[in-house]
Amino acid sequence: MSTPKPKTENVAAVLKVFSVLETLAENRTAGLADIAQRAMTSKSTTHRLLHTMIDLGYVEQDPDTEKYELSLRLFSLAAHSLTGQADLLRIADKVMSRISRATGESINLGVLDGREQRVVYIHQYDSTYSLSMNSTLGKRNPLHSTSLGKALLAFRDDEEIEERLADMKMEVSAPGTITDKDAFRAELMQTRARGYSEEIEESEVGVRCLAAPILNQAGKSVAAISVSFPVMRFDESRKDEYLETLLSATRDASQAFGFLES
Repeated sequence: MSTPKPKTENVAAVLKVFSVLETLAENRTAGLADIAQRAMTSKSTTHRLLHTMIDLGYVEQDPDTEKYELSLRLFSLAAHSLTGQADLLRIADKVMSRISRATGESINLGVLDGREQRVVYIHQYDSTYSLSMNSTLGKRNPLHSTSLGKALLAFRDDEEIEERLADMKMEVSAPGTITDKDAFRAELMQTRARGYSEEIEESEVGVRCLAAPILNQAGKSVAAISVSFPVMRFDESRKDEYLETLLSATRDASQAFGFLES
């Protein structure tokens, strides 16, 4: 009978696997040396992990370039995990389409990451303009520097807000990033009071966003929708119009989830 490996060794092995997967996800295709460097593992360990993943069908290797890339099997797993979000995607898509037609700007749907203090982008409508602020599906941005993050967190209970605040690093992403936790807490309370959040060059230079939550029957955010503008194209005189379009859409989505306004 083989002796079980120490738990810490097993955990380290799992971390290496995910480090390789995340490296491939970020770079799409890469060679062995580059993957090993980015994943911070030895070439021999990386080679062994990659070929195990190839055997399992999660990674493919181009015979001509010898570079590696993720297979569609991993995408299939992700797609299956989203089936539980089918109602959310169906309801959100309908109102996002409405916002897209009204504004022509980039529309994003985000949800809270279950472990890290980040928002995950799970659905989007691209801008109709050549200069646009499109995001990548699956992208994970910090809660504190995004309008989506503010809208999501503001409509959670105070205990969760404080727990997440305690774990936030408040890293700087752009000139307007909020780096003070008290200031961010005040921003969340303002978002809760007015029903929407705003972001002006906090996550990315030249980007301005408005976001509002989709609430369930308990008044808790299950997702949030944002409209992203290049700063130069944001028409201040139309801000109330933008907000009415956004808030009308998220109200309808929230009602579909059983939320009743008092």
